[in-house]
Amino acid sequence: MSEPSDRLIATELRAELAGSGIGNEIVVVEETPSTNDLAWAAAERGAAAGFVVFAERQTKGRGQYGRRWESAPYQGLWFSILLRPAITLRDSPRLTSQLAELVSATIAEETGCTPTIKPPNDIYIAGRKVAGVLVEGRTTGDGSYVAVAGIGINVNQTTDDFPEELRATAGSLAMAAGRKIDRSKLAIALLRRLDGT
Repeated sequence: MSEPSDRLIATELRAELAGSGIGNEIVVVEETPSTNDLAWAAAERGAAAGFVVFAERQTKGRGQYGRRWESAPYQGLWFSILLRPAITLRDSPRLTSQLAELVSATIAEETGCTPTIKPPNDIYIAGRKVAGVLVEGRTTGDGSYVAVAGIGINVNQTTDDFPEELRATAGSLAMAAGRKIDRSKLAIALLRRLDGT
């Protein structure tokens, strides 16, 4: 496990994103079943679009089709963003594709690796899955669309950090790049890119 100095610090992330819509409010929790659940709770209490919640560890992270997402503590980025895009529920699948493309582009820029997207939402490097996007959407009482985008990125895991059944197929950015990746720097780059859309 990484040393505590590698923790994500909400105030530091927010300072780097001053003036941004995405990341106007940032929360970092030590552990939660799923960051998507925390983002929905924020939506219900009236949080603005752009609210972001990171977890250092998820115990029940969700992937596509109800699959579990493994979230090794302090080794990746597990976060959700509250979005209120001007689209309908029917148009929401393209939001997943757009987010996957933005995450892939940021990974390429920050690591020098060449990710590929397995539609609609999985990101691979050299045949190993390194990231995924899960968008959950709802129509509110006034007919507007609200979405929570959950993003999981394997950043600094080694093969041994994955459950045995995933070691042949899962990867991390550090494994692909051959060096440790600064999680905070990657998080800031991702949120800045997402804010620019």
